[in-house]
Amino acid sequence: MRRARGRHRAVRGTAPGPCGGTIMIHSPLLTTPLFHAGPVPVTAPVVTTWAIMAVLVSGAALATRRLSLSPSKFQSVLELLVTTIDAQILDTMQAEPHRYRSLIGTLFVFILISNCSSLIPGVEPPTAHLETDAALALVVFCATVFYGVRTRGVLRYLATFAEPTWIMIPLNVVEQITRTFSLTVRLFGNVMSGVFVVGIVLSLAGLLVPIPLMALDLLTGAVQAYIFTVLAMVFIGAALADSPNPKKPTAEGTS
Repeated sequence: MRRARGRHRAVRGTAPGPCGGTIMIHSPLLTTPLFHAGPVPVTAPVVTTWAIMAVLVSGAALATRRLSLSPSKFQSVLELLVTTIDAQILDTMQAEPHRYRSLIGTLFVFILISNCSSLIPGVEPPTAHLETDAALALVVFCATVFYGVRTRGVLRYLATFAEPTWIMIPLNVVEQITRTFSLTVRLFGNVMSGVFVVGIVLSLAGLLVPIPLMALDLLTGAVQAYIFTVLAMVFIGAALADSPNPKKPTAEGTS
């Protein structure tokens, strides 16, 4: 019982607040279930993630309902976004963009909206929680293996772990794991720290003072979404590099 109380104190604490009050400080690693779906606890980050996914799916369906050869202003913006993503994939991965557009574009838009959701009162961004970032990094890890095996074949892909010599096999395996870990920690640390700073300043200084920090947090969220996506392209591109049958980018692939 004493140990449980000790762990509880380590998770929660108090800090002086305005007007002599106190502010409860929670551990960023603690998530309280909102409800249970059978034996599975459902937390606030999961619900927020579902909401963002619903918004993205609904928005994509509505945005692509009435595409035409004479694009409207909204369609022109969408085409500019797709063209920009394709150009980034082509420059970073040296591969046909259409094969990776869905994954890379979805990662960028999802992380960007998740980071920006901190501007909504009462909403904590899912990317400020370790489990969400770990899931995103795991998606990149699985995509790296999938595209590497798809392009090279199983044996040739496994042979890359023995490059430049078989002695490097353990280090190359560890590198794959540390890549995933670094993606998780980088996104989690930057987003969580921004949320913490804005929350503390808001609690101590009032409503108007944190506005510049919120703008900076918005910029940081966009930068972190871009960095995560670029690193995903780098990791996937490394798995495709020097493939036995390289497919050079074509005009059809970039359209």
